[in-house]
Amino acid sequence: MTTPAKVLASRQQRRRKGNLYDPHCPSRVVLDHITSRWGSLVLLTLLDGTQRFSELVRGIGGVSEKMLAQSLKALEADGLVLRTVYPTIPPKVEYSLTSLGSEVAEHIKTLTNWVEDNVSEVMRHRTKHSSLETAPVPVSPSTSPMRR
Repeated sequence: MTTPAKVLASRQQRRRKGNLYDPHCPSRVVLDHITSRWGSLVLLTLLDGTQRFSELVRGIGGVSEKMLAQSLKALEADGLVLRTVYPTIPPKVEYSLTSLGSEVAEHIKTLTNWVEDNVSEVMRHRTKHSSLETAPVPVSPSTSPMRR
């Protein structure tokens, strides 16, 4: 028998906030789906509206059909993408964002806008860092093997 206390506890459990720092928390899996290369690009592309699979392939440069299908399946399972199948021959399938998907896509858009705005500076730092790693280490005359 379900008591009011059990129902309340169940509701509280469902509303419990995730903890990304806990290795066993399912929020890590959701974060992986949202922030994966293809997952984030799917969310951004669907911000422009409903699209068919082939439109997504064309819109997301470099994604294979296999990776796109996997990403869509994961985002659909997470409740972020809605897959609508129309009973036509051949079947017509469209993808769109749910309200939850739209919310997270706007956050991803903010992050990706920052990346696009700052990529030149990041690349300058990366070039500087890599040149420091490959630069020869100066040898002082007193420790040089030639001076011994």
